[in-house]
Amino acid sequence: MSSDQVVTRFAPSPTGFLHIGGARTALFNWLYARGRGGKFLLRIEDTDRERSTPEATAAILQGLTWLGLDWDGEPISQFECAPRHAEVALQLLAEGKAYKCFSTQEEIAAFREAARAEGKSTLFRSPWRDADPATHPDAPYVIRIKAPQDGATVIHDRVQGDVTIRNDQLDDMVLLRSDGTPVYMLAVVVDDHDMGITHVIRGDDHLNNAARQQMVYDAMGWDVPVWAHIPLIHGPDGKKLSKRHGALGAQEYQAMGFPAAGMRNYLARLGWSHGDDEFFTDDQAKAWFDLDGIGKSPARFDMKKLENLCGQHIAVSDDAALRHEIEAYLAAAGLPALTKDQGDGLENAMFCLKDRAHTFPELMEKAHFILTKRPVEPDEKALKALETVSNGILSELTPHLQSASWTRNDLEATLGAFAEEKGTKFGKLAGPLRAALAGRAVTPSVFDMMLVLGREETIARLEDAAGRVGSE
Repeated sequence: MSSDQVVTRFAPSPTGFLHIGGARTALFNWLYARGRGGKFLLRIEDTDRERSTPEATAAILQGLTWLGLDWDGEPISQFECAPRHAEVALQLLAEGKAYKCFSTQEEIAAFREAARAEGKSTLFRSPWRDADPATHPDAPYVIRIKAPQDGATVIHDRVQGDVTIRNDQLDDMVLLRSDGTPVYMLAVVVDDHDMGITHVIRGDDHLNNAARQQMVYDAMGWDVPVWAHIPLIHGPDGKKLSKRHGALGAQEYQAMGFPAAGMRNYLARLGWSHGDDEFFTDDQAKAWFDLDGIGKSPARFDMKKLENLCGQHIAVSDDAALRHEIEAYLAAAGLPALTKDQGDGLENAMFCLKDRAHTFPELMEKAHFILTKRPVEPDEKALKALETVSNGILSELTPHLQSASWTRNDLEATLGAFAEEKGTKFGKLAGPLRAALAGRAVTPSVFDMMLVLGREETIARLEDAAGRVGSE
């Protein structure tokens, strides 16, 4: 890879589903890399062996795949890189930039208790930092880095600005535990360096880690990546997003019927802006996204805004792609799959379904007329609509439709003339016709349904409804 190529990463812990906050972090990294011809890498931080599960890893990969956030290469397992992490710790030890610490947990606890009693800092200062190796006991030890003791460490953050931490506030961080396993803080730095990560874009709950991680970069003489710590997502009440605010997992939103493009658009706008633009395509987002557009304040999750944007994306989606995504939604929601005929009918009807549907369940409700079979069973509202007309009117309409040219203009003219002939307005007939054709009171326009259903099916449904009215 070229030295100036942007390389970002998303590094989730496989201890649960893909949280909506993590999904936004992944999206920001993906947009930044893709918009600059760079690479977007995936690392699974599975060092917590007790809590990490293959099922959680699969859920994260599925969530990213649903969102359309493709990554380069194979996902990297942090756990499998443990020998490399240990190698770096031992290198720092050999270079005198780290040391063996034989202090026990009991001794550290006693130190802190005494410091508290004296009103002093409880930051542990190991007596082994500058000890002569000849005095080392034959006992378990950890390897600690030698933190700078004077001056300050400055984190140059593209979102938060310069963040200064006094070095006397940093402890000699443990790199290797007494059992030889590396700690997370070391693993992250080594992995990011070895993966060639140029920009670390992550939640601002990691900001406090940056100064400690920068110690490792400096000790190894490695280039420090560009830091960008983004604010967390809050609920509408201004508190950290949690279960009480609703769904938290990315895949929950797929099962609720939100389109991935709308979700990407909405998540991109959570904490980032490009002027006053609200609705935009992936290509626009890749071209526009920059770290300078990320705000410092937490973003608030707003379900109505999400629904509004998703509705706009459904309206402009390609019909075949929309059908494919709806089929994936049905599978995710555990709902029956479409038959081929239903799928074909749905795709053909998209022109009159996509407008003003915010989610796939809303679209599917509008599509009931094409998904159902004869005889169409009317719901309660549709039954009431059918009661407003006589079976004669529905039967008398049939010959007019038999001879009509099956175009929207001709159907409008035919039905308009028929209503006038009966001394009424078409609006009075629309309700019963919706009920007859779809079994619902709220549907696409009568003319659109007729065009989708075709002459034969339309007439058959009207005759069924006329028979129902006549028998009641």
